[in-house]
Parts: sequence; C-alpha cells; structure tokens
Amino acid sequence: MRIWRNQPNTATICATVHHERSKKLNFNQIQVALFNPNLLVIVGFRRGMMGDLPKSFFRLCLHVIISMSLTGCLSRSSSTGNVAFLDAPGEPVSNCPLRVKYSCFQSSVVHVQVLVSFDTGSTSVVFHKYWTCEPGHTRTRVVTVSFPDWLVYRPDWIIRGSDWVLSCLLRAWIGPDESTGPGRFLGTSVTVPLDIHSPLSRPFKQHQLCAKWDTDLLRRVRSDDMPQCLEENEVASLLSTMYASTGERYGIIKTLQPFINEVLEGLRIKSIYYPWFAVSLWVLVEKPCSNHLCGLLLHIDSENNYVTPTMFLTDTGKIHVQVHGDAGHSSAFLSSFKVPLHQWCRISLEILGRVAKVSIACMEGQQKFVSTAEHVFGKNVMLDDTHGYFVIGGGKFIRGIEGYYGPATYYRIQGLPADKVEIHLPPVISKVNITGWFQSCENFKSELFLSAIDHSLTVKRPSDSCLDTYTELQLNHSTVNSTEQCMFFETNPYRRQVAQLTKLLSQKYGRVNASAVGRILYALVLRKISTAHSLDVITRMMPFLLQSGCLGDNRALHLSSVLYSSGFGVRRQPYKAWLLSLLAAQKDWRLTLLRLGHMHHVGDLEVTPDRDLSYAYYVNIARQTSMDQKNPSPQQTFVELIRLNDEETLKAQTNENDDLFHWLKLQARSGVAEAEQAMGRMLFWGQQGVSPDIQTAVKHYERGATTLRDPVSMYDYAIVLLTGQGVTKDVQRAVTFLKKAIEQGSVPAITALGWYYEQYEKDYEKAVHLWEEADAKGHPDAAMNLGVFYSQGLYLGQPADQFKAYKYYLKSAQRGHLNGGIELADIWIHGIPGQVARRPADAVLWGKWASEQNGYLGTVLRNGLNAYFRGDWIMSLIYYLSAAESGFEAAQFNVAYLCELNSVSLDPALVTQCMLRYYNMSIQAQDPAPYALVRMGDLFYGEQALGRKEVSDAAELYKQAALKNEPQGWYNLGLLVQSGESLPFSVLSELNLLHLHLTDRQTLLRTLYQRCRETNSTDAYLPCTLALFSAHLQSLQLHQDTAIKLIATVSAAVGTLTFVFGLIKWRTTPLHQTSQSQTSASSQTQEEES
Repeated sequence: MRIWRNQPNTATICATVHHERSKKLNFNQIQVALFNPNLLVIVGFRRGMMGDLPKSFFRLCLHVIISMSLTGCLSRSSSTGNVAFLDAPGEPVSNCPLRVKYSCFQSSVVHVQVLVSFDTGSTSVVFHKYWTCEPGHTRTRVVTVSFPDWLVYRPDWIIRGSDWVLSCLLRAWIGPDESTGPGRFLGTSVTVPLDIHSPLSRPFKQHQLCAKWDTDLLRRVRSDDMPQCLEENEVASLLSTMYASTGERYGIIKTLQPFINEVLEGLRIKSIYYPWFAVSLWVLVEKPCSNHLCGLLLHIDSENNYVTPTMFLTDTGKIHVQVHGDAGHSSAFLSSFKVPLHQWCRISLEILGRVAKVSIACMEGQQKFVSTAEHVFGKNVMLDDTHGYFVIGGGKFIRGIEGYYGPATYYRIQGLPADKVEIHLPPVISKVNITGWFQSCENFKSELFLSAIDHSLTVKRPSDSCLDTYTELQLNHSTVNSTEQCMFFETNPYRRQVAQLTKLLSQKYGRVNASAVGRILYALVLRKISTAHSLDVITRMMPFLLQSGCLGDNRALHLSSVLYSSGFGVRRQPYKAWLLSLLAAQKDWRLTLLRLGHMHHVGDLEVTPDRDLSYAYYVNIARQTSMDQKNPSPQQTFVELIRLNDEETLKAQTNENDDLFHWLKLQARSGVAEAEQAMGRMLFWGQQGVSPDIQTAVKHYERGATTLRDPVSMYDYAIVLLTGQGVTKDVQRAVTFLKKAIEQGSVPAITALGWYYEQYEKDYEKAVHLWEEADAKGHPDAAMNLGVFYSQGLYLGQPADQFKAYKYYLKSAQRGHLNGGIELADIWIHGIPGQVARRPADAVLWGKWASEQNGYLGTVLRNGLNAYFRGDWIMSLIYYLSAAESGFEAAQFNVAYLCELNSVSLDPALVTQCMLRYYNMSIQAQDPAPYALVRMGDLFYGEQALGRKEVSDAAELYKQAALKNEPQGWYNLGLLVQSGESLPFSVLSELNLLHLHLTDRQTLLRTLYQRCRETNSTDAYLPCTLALFSAHLQSLQLHQDTAIKLIATVSAAVGTLTFVFGLIKWRTTPLHQTSQSQTSASSQTQEEES
C-alpha cells in the first residue's frame, strides 16, 4: 500500500470579457553534459526511458567511450605535459579559430588533429597541425582548423560529393616527436566529439567565385541527378483520423516546427504580426457543453496563455473565437450560429490580417447546413505557431466536448483553399459512419420498447429497421430497397428474441430501461458462449452482442470490437471494430480507451501510428487508474503478469477454498509475520486468485501490527486508519503505529508520517524533512511528494520550479510509482521550454505502463485465468482476447498459447493466424517472453509467416531467445546449422561466435549445443547433452580416416610403452629378489654364529 500527495489540476480559463490568464510557470534553464561517459551508457541501455536515438549516435558514443578509456585507463611512468581546448566548436565549421592551452615538462611536440570515421569502418585524418613545445609556463595558441568543404557544406556545383560521416573527433596530444600518436595517460591528450549532420542538412556554401563554362555546363547536365530535398508542405495535419472525447481534460497535443525551406520560413516570420492562415476541424457533439466553455482547438504558449488561434464551444452551442494581439491584449467574438447535436460539422476559422471569418458546414444524410460569421479586430493579431503547443479537445485547464473530433487541418501561411468550400465528409468518417449507427440504434430501441409496451411477441417493424443494428447500417447505403431487406431478414429471430426478453422483464419488474436489458442480454450471451464447445457460437451470438451494445452495455461494445478486430468466430472487419471501440471509448469505458491507445500507438492496416493521439487515450485511463487505486472495489483486481506456460507461477495461484490459502491462514494465526502480510495483501488487492475483501484484510493488518508488532503490518494498518478504508478513520492511532514502524526501520512509514504533517499539521518543513530522508533511502512516494511540492511552489518558501519537480517525478517513476509515471509522461508530452524537450514516444510508453495497472484490466485477466483453471478454454480465450487487443503483452501471449494448445478443436488456418498475430504482438514488447520468440522463429522457418522459409528472420528470433538464456533458442540455432543453413554475421557477432564463422560447421554446431547445455535448465540438460553427443559422433564420421590413423597411432604408442615398462619391470624384479635373498641368508648365518 502507498500514500502520496495529489497533484491538483486546476487553473483559470482565459476570459475577461473574452480573456483571462491561467497560472504562469517560471522555469530555470539547465545545461546537460551530453558527453559524460556514464550518461552515454545510460542512454544506450535505457532505450524505453531515453528515447529512440540514431544508430550513428550510439556508435559515436561508443567511439568516444573507447577513446576516453584508452586515454585515461592506460598509464606510463611519467607525463609529458597538459593540453586542453578553450573554445572547441560543436560541429565542423570552415576555418575555425581554435584556442589550444598547453604546457610541457620537457621538449615535446603538440599535435592538433581532426579524425573522421565512415560507416564502412574506415577512418581518415582530414586536418593535422603540430608545433614544438619547450618546458615553461602554460601557453595558449590559436590554431585555424580547416575542415574540408565536403564535411561542412551540402553538395553543389563545386562541392561534388558531400560525404556521409559516422563520427568526427577533434583531438590534441603532446608527444616526444612529430610521429608519435596520442598519449596514453591523463592530461597529455584531449578528445572532443563533434556533431555531424547529414549532407542534405548542412548549409550551402556562399562561393566567392564564378564557375567555368565547362563546370557550369556539367552542372546543368547533372542537375536532375543531384539529390534534392523533399518538398515541404505549408499545410499541417493536426489530426488525420477520429478521436472519441469523454468531455474531460484530455486532448491531442501537437507542436509545429519552423519551416526548413527558407522561403516558407521567411513568409511565416513576416506573418507573425499580420497572420494569414486558416484552420478546419470536424466535430460531432453528442451533448451540450456542461461548463461555460469547452475546448475545440486551443493554442497555449509557454506561459500558459491562450493565444491565436483558440476556439471554444459555449454552453449555448455557439463558437467562441479568441486571438492574441501584438500589444499583449487578447480579443474574442462569438459566432451568431450554434453547433447542432448528433451531426458531423466542419468548423472553419480563417484570419486574413485583422479580418476573421468563422463558418460551419453540417451534414445530416443528404441535407446540408452552412452558416458564416465575420469579425474585424480593432488591433493587429499576432500568431507564432511554433511557440507553445496546440490542443484538440480538452486541456489542463478546460474540458473538451462530449462527442467526437474528426480530421483537423491547419493552413499555416494561406487562407482556406477554394476546394474546401465544398462540403464532403472525409473518407474516414464515411467508412466508420457513427451517425448511421446512432440512427439505426435509435430505431431499434424505439421498436423494441414499443413492442414491450404492447406486450406483443411479434415486433411491428418499420420498413427500414428490420435488421440487426450494424447490418442495417451498412445496407442503408446499398442498392437493395428496404422492403427486400425486410423480406430477406424476416426469418432472422434475433430481434424477436430480444423483444420477448424485454417483455418478460417488464412483466416481472415493471418498466425497464434500455441499459438493464443490455446488461442482462450481455450476461446471457456470455453464459451461452461458456457452455459451447466451438467458436461457431460466436457467430450466432454476435447480433445479440451488437444489440446489447446498442442498449448501452459498454462491455458488449468492447467485446464486439475485439472479435471483429481479431476475426475469431466472425469475419474480420477493422472499420466495424473501430466504430464499436469509438462508441465505448466516448462513454469512458476503460478497456476500450486502452485498446484505442494501443491501436494508435502501433498502428494497423487502416490506421497509421499517431503517438499524440495514443497518449490522449492512455492519459485518460492512466489518471482513472490512479483514482481507482485510491478507491478499491470488488470489481477491481490487482494486475498480475501471468503467462500460461509458467508452471511455477500457476502453482502459486490460490483461492479461498484452496489448500495453499488455508495453509497461509493457519501460519498467520500461528504468529508468522510474513503469512499475515501475504494474507492482508492478497485480500486487500485481490492477488493470486483471492477475491478482494478489504474488511478481512484490515483484520490481518491489525493482528500483525498489534500482536506481532510487525513493521510492515504496522505501516499497512496505519494507512487504512488514515484513509478509513475498511475501518473507522483514526488519525492519531495511525500516527502512533507509523512512529512505531519507523523505530523498526520502515522507510514507507517515514513518507506516510510526512504526509500526515503536511495534510493535518500543515507543517511543510517537517514534511519535507521526512520526505527527503525517505527519498535518500529510495522510496518512490517520497520523491513523488517532493516533486509536487516543487511544482506548486510549496518547497520551504522557494518559488515553483517545474524542472526540479520533473527530476523528482523522473526518480519516482523509475522507482515504480504510478503517479510519478503519469506526471513524467505529462511533462514529456508538453515539454518545459528551454529545459525539457517534448518526447511523445517516451510519454506514450509511460502512459501505457500506468494504464496497464488498472484494476478493471486485472479483473479481466483474472477471469481468463480462472476459466483456464476450470478447463473452459473458450471463455479463457475470450477474456484474454479482450486484454490482448488492448495491448497487454501477457494476454497476447496467452491468446496465442491457447490457440496452440487447442489446435485440434480449431481450424488449422485459424490456429496459424492466431499464433502468428498474437505471438508477433507479444514479441513487440520491451521484454518479450523467450517462448514467444522461439515460436515466432518456428513460424518463420516453417513458412507459415510469409509463405516462404525465412532463415535469417528465424535465426534472429532464436538469437534473441538465446540471449535471454533460453536453451530452446540455442538448440534451434543448432538445428539450423545441422540442416545446412548459414547463420547471419549479425547473429554470430551478438552471440560472440563470429570467430567460428570460418571454421568447420561441426565446431559451430558443438559450440551451440554446448551453450544449450550450459543454460542450467534441468529440463533442457538431457536433450542438449544428447544433441552435443550426436554432434561429436557426426564429427568423427566426417573425419573417419584421420580418426582411424589417430587411434592406431595412439594404440601403437600405448602398446610400445606398455611393453617397455613391462620389460624393465621384469629385468629389475629378479635382481631385487636376489638381493633380498642374499640379505636374509646373511642375517640367518649371523644368528647361527651367535
């Protein structure tokens, strides 16, 4: 259990008549030493945290680290001097003056050199200058470093070849003579890596000469062959698809960069104080704005002011347009028209100088509605679209609409094109057809409840609503008339059965609403599927699922979407699946938000990846997850990553009737503190198959705290006393237990006590002192609380500092704190001007990580595992499928594994498709399961993936499994070699086996099987040993003649040596015996004489 301080999410909306300022944030700048070797190592190995960097950057980092290591780690007996650069450039520039500071202890030579390396592996010295240095005081010398033009400028008619360069190093050293290389001890050499741009990203050189006639002729002839920059579009797409908005403070965040083209950028800069632009946005409003204003399109600057252009929807349905003037004042106006409900409308804003025109064009069927309003501002309007960020929907300080956003286009330096005057629905809106669903669904509900009121089993259908909901939606646009449709579907019993169910419910309970019927219908569908023995039942149940979704059950919408997306039991229909997901997401259904976030993160055949849109969905469920954890309920279960092939984890699962649970309970009663902790944890969070029972969990906490005096139980019990979860709130008693736990070394108790001082005593100084102590000991909650204090300016009288708050959020997130990850993602999606750049890719990963801890997702996963334990593989597949399509890696693995286990009961083509789709999804995770890597490798090698054998892809996957110490990976690589395949160089290199490439195949084979045996896997030891033995036998067979000669030679040698040793022994034994007999005889004679 954890406790932390909440980050408030309140601010003031921009309006005085039409303008108010929201909170301003002050930021401090920071400089980061990019070439610290330790930092480079972190960047290289924490890719998910630090972002996707180019390969050339990693190679440059490696080159620098090796250079520094060779320079600083090796040593000689003495140093010859010191050298340093005072003003080294950051990148190659032409004729760069460089100040070199140096001193010598003996007569030496100072060298300055520029070294470049290419991706071919070769290196070249492009500049080298040296001079003598005599012992004495430190000196400074200015050296003009001449970088070649092909390294500094882009290619043109004189610079024929501007080369691609992997890295560039500026270095200096002191040596005894002109031919000595860099020194091998500290101080005598310095190396500075320079940033290298691609050839077409470098500046043009302003040549001070005219071309010869033959050079100019060649330039003209070859002009078509010279590399050209891509055309740059002055039209920016802010949203190319659709976004389901729940009416909360979440939206799609976009930023714009300056034009690369000098002409376009010049036009943009000139229009900052006299803008000439237009913006177009499609919206479908489901409900009127519940606040005074709701966000449509927001432009927010670095000081959190709303600037040009900003559009709101008012509670009366009008459009509020707000702009920022060059004098620092804002102006606004209202449209004369209103935005209608349940219709797709295109809202366009065009500002040409001081004249603004806002227009709306709506479509309902074949009817169109168009209206326009104009306004002339009294002052100049200012627009810098590269300053701040744009938001489609709700933002930090305002809610979005309840409905849907469609494609949004921003014309940066031009007005609305003439072809945009015509009204046409964008293709994506037409294909998904949300309005068609609404119309058909309303018809279905009206006839359904009309039949229930009339108590008639025969539903009286209008001519255009005789079909199941989605089929009717599609056929409304076909050439078949409605009468033929009704005659064709008259035998379809689905609607009559739902009408009968509604009639029975109304007779039993009186008047029933649509949502109640939908819930019961969904439960009946699941019951029917659970009693089936094949996936054919899904085809029969799909119309009922659609009707349940139409009646308001979001679970049915999500399950229908998942089935249409995966193709289990029904034909795969991506747009239909997308429609159903949008409907459920707009109602704030958690798993569907997760699914859409995943879909827009990775993309599919119909949707291109959009990280900003993905984050908008992820941040919604992530913040709900934070609130859900503070309010646990029986509907939530702790999310556990359990793969169905993990026997050890499966054995650890239990329930209230299981022997393991009763044994733990007995141990707890016997006074075992660890058992009390386990019982409390399982019952409070619903872990390891135990249903949540907070009251019983609190009893275990109390017994562990009072009877056993266990510091962990003391802390847990104090938290529930502080929050009043499952027990009457008692703050003073909680503080007593926290202090006792601290006395026994509990770090979480230190953080909780600080929270008490901050919340109840308002003693911020004491709270900060305790949090700093806990943070120094690595507690994530403490770092989170300190971040909130810095963010709000409550840190011991210091002003708000968002960058310091960011560092604490980063630390908290890396320690596994949920809210720390959410706040870190929020900073990375917005950025901190001048201090933290936007990192949408990393923000999405943290949002996904936080979202996947949601308790409702945990319940779905637990239901899937329980169904698996019961032997109900179809229901287990359904539950895991719901989580798999939402992007949860373990569920994706389990779906593929269930298909593999039940291959006899499923169609072979479906099994292959299932394994290929979901094992492939699974291995895209940051830490994929080795088993999934092996099975995907098998699919590639067995031709199931691409229809042909892909040895290189299979070897790559086997290699990844082998690097995770999976014996099957090593074994399968051995099988590839044994079957005559050649392993790619990259595979051998990463396995540290490149030296075996030129050896015979048997040596490589024996090495692979030897590695397989060395994985210390009990199950794999015998197969790997037998394979290794077989490899040795094959080697003997291949070298039979040599082996026979060797054995004969060894046998002869052994025989000869045996004969020689035998002869020597035979010759020495009689002599030894004679000597002994003579000695004994002499002794006997002496005895007789005596």
